[in-house]
Amino acid sequence: MNLIDAVNAFVWGWPTLVLLVGTGIFLTIRLGFWQFYTLPYGLKLAFSPRSQDQKSKGDISHFQSLMTALAATIGTGNIAGVATAIAVGGPGAVFWMWVTALFGMATKYAEAILAVKYRVTNDKGEISGGPMYYIERGLGMKWLAVLFALFGSMAAFGIGNMVQSHSVASALGEVSGNAIPGWITGLVLAVFTALVILGGIKSIGRITSFLVPFMAVFYILGGLVVILLNVTEVPAAFAMIFTDAFTGQAMAGGAIGTVIQMGVARGLFSNEAGLGSAPIAAAAAKTDVPGRQGLVSMTGTFLDTLVVCTITGLAIVMSGVFTDTSLEGAQITVAAFNSALPVIGGLIVSIGLILFAYSTILGWSYYGEKCFTYLFGDNATFLYRGIFVFAVFIGSIQKIGLVWGISDTMNALMAAPNLVGLLLLSGVVASETRSFREQMRLERSGSKQSQTI
Repeated sequence: MNLIDAVNAFVWGWPTLVLLVGTGIFLTIRLGFWQFYTLPYGLKLAFSPRSQDQKSKGDISHFQSLMTALAATIGTGNIAGVATAIAVGGPGAVFWMWVTALFGMATKYAEAILAVKYRVTNDKGEISGGPMYYIERGLGMKWLAVLFALFGSMAAFGIGNMVQSHSVASALGEVSGNAIPGWITGLVLAVFTALVILGGIKSIGRITSFLVPFMAVFYILGGLVVILLNVTEVPAAFAMIFTDAFTGQAMAGGAIGTVIQMGVARGLFSNEAGLGSAPIAAAAAKTDVPGRQGLVSMTGTFLDTLVVCTITGLAIVMSGVFTDTSLEGAQITVAAFNSALPVIGGLIVSIGLILFAYSTILGWSYYGEKCFTYLFGDNATFLYRGIFVFAVFIGSIQKIGLVWGISDTMNALMAAPNLVGLLLLSGVVASETRSFREQMRLERSGSKQSQTI
């Protein structure tokens, strides 16, 4: 653990955080701040039934691809991660999470563009795509693509599997007063996971398109009730977030560097912009041009961080429980919700944690599978799924401190090849964006002309 902690302190240090955020800033500038004025259209593409492309090449719809990506990104980081960021970095960390999200939207957009452009179809007619494909086919750097796939397949068993099943087992044990043993939770979770992932991406897409909206709305509404019950504290909470972001006053000694680092690190860990995971789901979407799916994918960062994480952050800052050093992680969020809704608030967080963790298992099962089959071929699909389901059970009954540490390392190592691909292929992203912008202009003018006629 000491070795893993030392490695993580290095791989998740300032150089990695600067590179992740810097890539988002670079792409934002190169694309002319594209994500800011196309966000409404991206949300329309994602959620409007009339905007779902059913005719173009792909396995799942825009909405299903977004829900699969959100299934993986909306997880324990939105509950425990935000709480840790505020506890360690102070309320100002929330502001820096917002910053990472605003620029991370450009990163997610670029990832999806490249994922769709360089995706491939196997002998079964199934779509595969993601960083390993755009690094190999776009840059001709097979060795770097292999490294990404290796790190991605390993990370899926950690942050996307055993860490999550352990969180579910712990949450159910706490809610039931330890009446539900971890092995029972693990067995049930493994069965439900198997029933979904053995059907492949179409099955995952169907389940996540129902589960993710339900769990997100459930948690957001619960959080909004907590906030509205103390609505008079909202202005002071925002003032504290903005003030502390540049002063670090809530930290002992005013450690502004810690405020920024915690906000950036937890923000990126929550929305996964730059890690290279989300474009694997984006590649499977039915879309006529890469740019359209790019807009859909970037809305995931907006929803994950600027909506869900903000709800958690506001509830915690308003309650003031982040100053209680006896609490950590999800306990802080539970205490914040309980301060406004005794008992019920804690149940909302616990149920949210369970749903978020399960959805993350489903989303990451697909990510890991595509990385694994890139390395060992499509015939290894069912072998991977079987091992993945077994790991769900193991995670629920084992201490996973080491697993968490290793998965942190793998996530950082995933990001490195992906960022190389994004930066070196940024010209392709810019070219595709120009073409898409022109197509959007023609579509708007054609629509207006037909309305006039």
